Amino acid sequence: MSWGGGTFGQRAQCVLAPNANMMTLDGTNTWVLREPGSRRSVVVDPGPSDSAHLDAVAAAAGDVAVVLLTHHHHDHSEAAKEFAERMGCGVRALDPDYRLGAEGLGDGDVVEVDGLEIRVVGTPGHTADSLSFLLPAERAVLTGDTVLGRGTTVVAHPDGQLGAYLDSLDRLHALAEAHELAAIWPGHGPVIPDALGALDFYIAHRRERLGQVEAALARLKDAPHPEGLAADELPRRVVEIVYQDVDPVLWGAAELSVRAQLAYLHSR
Repeated sequence: MSWGGGTFGQRAQCVLAPNANMMTLDGTNTWVLREPGSRRSVVVDPGPSDSAHLDAVAAAAGDVAVVLLTHHHHDHSEAAKEFAERMGCGVRALDPDYRLGAEGLGDGDVVEVDGLEIRVVGTPGHTADSLSFLLPAERAVLTGDTVLGRGTTVVAHPDGQLGAYLDSLDRLHALAEAHELAAIWPGHGPVIPDALGALDFYIAHRRERLGQVEAALARLKDAPHPEGLAADELPRRVVEIVYQDVDPVLWGAAELSVRAQLAYLHSR
């Protein structure tokens, strides 16, 4: 499926950053949000420090009131302060290290710009500082890396926590069930028109993977290494069993997810 950004609903334009790779899919989605007829906009996740990309975002955004970050990962946040200084505005983020100006951002906050309303939903798990942004007027949610437009996201231990991530998926699912959101506008990949279906898939996938990890642990316990299995070796051995269908290039990221799953299982 080809994805190049575009205009969505009455209030959103996605400017795709040229940083495509196996982890970022087609690149980072930078979102420009503006109330119809308004002069000022909100920019979410300016992405990498790429001059052509930032020029395109500036052209789409016009007068920027504020920059918001879904989380701190480099492919979303690198250009945030640079772009905000260029546009004469601040950066609001949950992590103070990524802010420009005094205003933070957290669960339950409401950002209002010229009639545009953005509700902040705390969705930790992919990272400790992950936020999602609900646009009630569009019944859409910007999820950053919590939900992707294709495939599933990485919950990378130790910053990523599987228990928190499952709770965040349940929270978004509840909003979809309550008809407060219908579409997902992700940080990578195409928009998802069926939010409830996507969240059903994500929750089922996580539960399935967790069951596979538990089965792999039982298998390794029943057939231990002759010299014993070192604790640091265990995650990679689980990856080799559970992620056989995944390109080995991605096994490093898979191992971080497995470490998060093992921590979750240990805490139960």
